[in-house]
Amino acid sequence: MPLPYRGRGSRLASSRVASTSVHSPRRAGRGAPWSSHALRLTRRRHSSEQVPPGPEPQADFRSGKWLQEHAGGDARDSQQTARAGMGSRHRICSQEEVVIPCDSDNDSGSVDLQLSNLEDIKKDPSSLELTDSDIFDITGLSQESFIDSFRHLTQQGPVSEANVERLIQSIQEVFNGELQSEFEKLTFLRSLSSLSQTLPYDETTESFIHSHITDIVHVLNMLIEEEPLHSLFSSVRQEVFITIANLSYQDIHLLFGSEDRADLFSLITKSIITLPSVETLIQLQEIMPSGSYNTECLYRQTFQAFSEMLQSLVVKDPHLENLDTIFKQMDPWLQSTKDHERERATASMAQVLKCLSRHLSLKLPLRFQRLGHFVALMALLCGDSVTEVAEEAAEGMHCLLHVTLRLKCTIYDKKNHPNLRRAMKKCQELLELYSIKQFYSCPFKIAQIFEAFLNSNELFQFVMTTLDGLENLKHPCTQKSAGELLITMVKNAESRFEKVPEIMGVICARLSIISQPRVRRQIINTVSLFISRPKYTDIVIGHLLCHPVPYDRHLAELWRTLEVELPSTTWILWRLLRKLQKCHNEPTHEKMAYVAVAATDALYEVFVGNRLQAATFRLFPQLLMTLLIQIHHSIGLTMSDVAVPSGLYTGQEMSSEVTPLCFAIQATKSLLLRTLCWQEFNIMEKNKGWTLLEGKECHLQGVSLLANALLERNHLLAQKVMYLLVPLLNRGNDKHKLTSAGFFVELLQSPVARRLPSIYSIVRLKDWLHHGNRVFKFLALRGLCYLIKHQDMREDIRSLLPCILDLLCETDEKIVLLAIQILLQLVGTMDFTTLTAMMKTLFTLFGDVRSDVHRLSMTLFGASIKSVKYTDKKGVENQVLDSLVPLLLYSQDENDAVAEGKKCQGKVNLLAQTLMFSKNAKLPIRRAAVLFVGLLLKYVDCSELRTKGTDWIENEIISIDLHLQPGFCGHLDLKALLHDPEPSLCIIASQALFRVQKVGAEPDSRQSIPG
Repeated sequence: MPLPYRGRGSRLASSRVASTSVHSPRRAGRGAPWSSHALRLTRRRHSSEQVPPGPEPQADFRSGKWLQEHAGGDARDSQQTARAGMGSRHRICSQEEVVIPCDSDNDSGSVDLQLSNLEDIKKDPSSLELTDSDIFDITGLSQESFIDSFRHLTQQGPVSEANVERLIQSIQEVFNGELQSEFEKLTFLRSLSSLSQTLPYDETTESFIHSHITDIVHVLNMLIEEEPLHSLFSSVRQEVFITIANLSYQDIHLLFGSEDRADLFSLITKSIITLPSVETLIQLQEIMPSGSYNTECLYRQTFQAFSEMLQSLVVKDPHLENLDTIFKQMDPWLQSTKDHERERATASMAQVLKCLSRHLSLKLPLRFQRLGHFVALMALLCGDSVTEVAEEAAEGMHCLLHVTLRLKCTIYDKKNHPNLRRAMKKCQELLELYSIKQFYSCPFKIAQIFEAFLNSNELFQFVMTTLDGLENLKHPCTQKSAGELLITMVKNAESRFEKVPEIMGVICARLSIISQPRVRRQIINTVSLFISRPKYTDIVIGHLLCHPVPYDRHLAELWRTLEVELPSTTWILWRLLRKLQKCHNEPTHEKMAYVAVAATDALYEVFVGNRLQAATFRLFPQLLMTLLIQIHHSIGLTMSDVAVPSGLYTGQEMSSEVTPLCFAIQATKSLLLRTLCWQEFNIMEKNKGWTLLEGKECHLQGVSLLANALLERNHLLAQKVMYLLVPLLNRGNDKHKLTSAGFFVELLQSPVARRLPSIYSIVRLKDWLHHGNRVFKFLALRGLCYLIKHQDMREDIRSLLPCILDLLCETDEKIVLLAIQILLQLVGTMDFTTLTAMMKTLFTLFGDVRSDVHRLSMTLFGASIKSVKYTDKKGVENQVLDSLVPLLLYSQDENDAVAEGKKCQGKVNLLAQTLMFSKNAKLPIRRAAVLFVGLLLKYVDCSELRTKGTDWIENEIISIDLHLQPGFCGHLDLKALLHDPEPSLCIIASQALFRVQKVGAEPDSRQSIPG
């Protein structure tokens, strides 16, 4: 059915404007050479007008000449063209000329970004003040073009009241009935469009339309729904777009303001964007001919009408809220995986931006809050694999920069104008370096330009949108562009970002889907840039530590391949180390913090990657001690003993082989290897040092082994560790202190230990001697053993003698032995009082069941006797006599080392003391005791012995002090020894008993004769 001709109203205006716009001498003479590239592309692909190919004009964008020539263009051409476009009705495959809206004679607004008045900024950017005239000059817009932009909209002949009534009546009938045929639909739409032209001067029309907007929206929604989604056989869509555009020019917005209007906007956008490609539409026409319609021409005219409709929404958009709504509708289509849908959406947005840049007149408050997202999305489209999409996006980006400049000039207050001018200066400098083609073919250059104008929130939007582009697996070029944009923006924006944890979260989630090595490198370098900036270091590390351990291969790769400049490496490693160290201050009875395990695994990955090698060497003492302390904390723990954040291992099962201890051990091993401590590592391997470190009871032995290995093979590193430990010894919890103390004590063997102030060495060891934990007492004595070798330190150590003597009564064998060793070094310097007290204590150790203890105690006793001055010998005579028999008898010990230390002199009358040993558990001692009794009887005073009697020797029970002689039995019965299973003992006992009986029976020949 042929379309009805509407010759009144907008049709007349259309013809009139077309004749003045398209064939204007001004346009033919000056405006034509400056037609924009994007406009020709749009016409060629999306309209019925066939634009002949021709050489593209190359404007000089690096000077202000172009702006000066065109800044004073005729604004009326722009206004008339915009008006003409919205009123035109393009005939399908007809000879009527196509009028493209917003293509003004003065095209300076769409291309020029040269900021011609910025030359003065080079002299003093901060001294200039931004005025309104500066804003127009900066953006290349003429003030004239924004004055009374729509004064020509109503310059057509008025429609008679009768015609208005007829139009209203016909439209009213549709509200009360149904539209059946295409003719009825088109008639309704054209009547509504014609009626819209009377709004400026007819109150009846205004009242009618405003009161029936809901009905109009409902009918339009119904008309679009009835159109097939996969074919195009009528011009109803086109007429709907034209009608909405005409009403929009009269400030009647059918697509904004309510939910049903938003639904209509979404529906009409989908109806045009999701149409099959032009090639498919042509094939459908061949299969199902559509009469007089040419599908290709119909599609191009329909799409052109859709583009004009969108432009009509932003012609008067001072707060950019319409642009915001349009972008929300087009956003998903700009990211469509279908090439033809993405191309249509990009072409539409490019035309919207072109129109907006010419008719921009901003006022506060601005409603467009998605600039960063918009810039990133258009920048990604500039690198699209489809050439047409990239070209359209490039023109759109050009206009978007234009809009951005005006937007920033509007929202910046005076105190921020210097910052804005500096940003504009940077923008101009970059534009001078690149041609327009280079600028849009290289995404990273786009990021360089726009970075100066985006605030922190917009930068966040930009980065997040760019990261979303990494998900586009179908188009590798988009991933490539995303990588370039991301690294460039982060590098240039420095520390102006917000919500860095969210950015890190998306990056970590995207790593697994990025297959291109170059893009992976760029993403990891982005993390490196963030983590190397002190403002973000802790934030990034904290986020990376909130992932399951052991890290998957993607996060492991990230830790291993961090690219950080040398000055930042130490800072990063130190902050990671501090995360672990802070966990060692927590009480040991609580669950281990998950951060401790994660940080340990992260250190391991960093050591394996070896990208922070210089920092690893520099922080070796801190790293080594922190990892050893972590090993101590991890002994005996499983992951169930770790405070794992809820939801971290959702859907994953933790292997029983994964423990905090395994992470700490492997990190320590890798640290030694990466710092070239190979010999120390081998010593630990050969002596089962790692097994010792993992043991609850032998952990300090492993620490001691490693400390001695380091002291032996790398004395310089050992000294650094010792100096580090001086302030650390009293920090942290008990496990922290014990491991630090264990390592520190072994390093006291170093010659440089004598340089330490006594407050950090002897005084600290003295405090440990009084510590309630026996391990600290042991470590204190071990340290004193090393320091006592230095003669100049012995005087200070002598002051600790009372504490050391008290330790001889300890039940811990190691403590007693170390105390005796120290006393052996100091015995020659002791005064008589100290010697006497020590000898009394040593006497109690003679019968100690611990062979090393009673051996060394008797050795020290002998050394003490030798150390007594001649004048003081009488004072120790009784102690020496009391100890003579034990020393003599223990010389018969089967242990040669013990026996060697028991040689000493004594006097007579020791029979009672000797009898105590006749029931000793050891046969040699019992035998020596009985033999000594028999020999001693030859020298006993017989009268004294007869006075006391001999029964107590033969068979009387004698009470024995088990505390003094713990190895003795409780009875003494010489006759009982006659039945001992050992024959030699029976014989000796018989001889001793005979002597006792003989002494008791014979008279004393030495009895004195009374005078």
